[in-house]
Amino acid sequence: MRLSIIVPVYNMAAEDKLKHCLDSLLAQTIEDYEIIAVDDASSDESPQILKEYEKRLAETQPGRFKAICCTENHRQGGARNRGMEAAAGEWIGFVDSDDFVAPQMYEKLLQKAQETGADVVGCDYSLVERYTFTPGRVVENNTADQTGILDAEKHKKLVLRSGSMVVKIYRRELLEKNHLAFPEDIFYEDNCASPLWSLYFTHFERVAEPLYYYLTVADSTTHHVSWAKCTDRMRAGELLLRECRERGFLEQYPEEIFFRYSELAYFTTLFSYMYSGKSRSPRHTARLRRMILTQYPELPRNPYFRKMVSAEEQKLVRLHMKSNLLFFVYYVLLFGYRSIIKRLGK
Repeated sequence: MRLSIIVPVYNMAAEDKLKHCLDSLLAQTIEDYEIIAVDDASSDESPQILKEYEKRLAETQPGRFKAICCTENHRQGGARNRGMEAAAGEWIGFVDSDDFVAPQMYEKLLQKAQETGADVVGCDYSLVERYTFTPGRVVENNTADQTGILDAEKHKKLVLRSGSMVVKIYRRELLEKNHLAFPEDIFYEDNCASPLWSLYFTHFERVAEPLYYYLTVADSTTHHVSWAKCTDRMRAGELLLRECRERGFLEQYPEEIFFRYSELAYFTTLFSYMYSGKSRSPRHTARLRRMILTQYPELPRNPYFRKMVSAEEQKLVRLHMKSNLLFFVYYVLLFGYRSIIKRLGK
């Protein structure tokens, strides 16, 4: 088997989103591949849809489609892990069940891998608001200076901006040899896995085309910020830091890993929580402050923090690390004032 495509599924039956995803995978221009769809204890008709596909394809394309239906929900990371355990392909790819891919995507990625000898190959993606193969806003997922035979400098760049995992194919041997898997039972599992996995790449290549279509919808769970999701983001950052420490990478890339940890677990979480404006509490922001002061009080001196974070956000982070109460009051007043000015300007 050349390729295994793993699709984690949770409540995606509505508006034929799951069917659009699966149909795009079945339309691939390669032959030797399998689709492993893992239902993560959905409460809608998703399991029935998967079983219908499995039954129909067993008659026409034996071995093409596997449906795995879990009785317990372990979020997307758990579903992906179950898929990896069942995979038989030399290469492994991941697709989110509300997205879809161009017919030539996996042919082009595998061809690039064969031509270059890479162990990981990726592409760009397009943001769309409906099911269409007309590209919307194209996002360059990785950059040319991150590709090729990887040295320490390229690994640093990949830790800082490792890019989306769903637009890549991974040599299965690389994952198994290094015991790479996803955190389970949390959101943002890929934010932990992607930087860590990239440290094991030896040769990374990319196809500079938007072959993956990322569906953006207003009611998507990724657009809703809650404190529960913030704690998941904190946990993902803490898992990244722990894994890098235990695997010996923290000594090699301390500034890059600590910045990525701080960005994920601390200041991106802090700003998204405050910006949401929903039941904000200084008790929660105090918890974030304690975490960063315990794990990485040197953050303001990190060179990537100074280079990659806006001046205003740097100021807000320094204020928060100094005083949670001052930060909270200042933020609420500042952005309340800006909101009023914006409304008056309409």
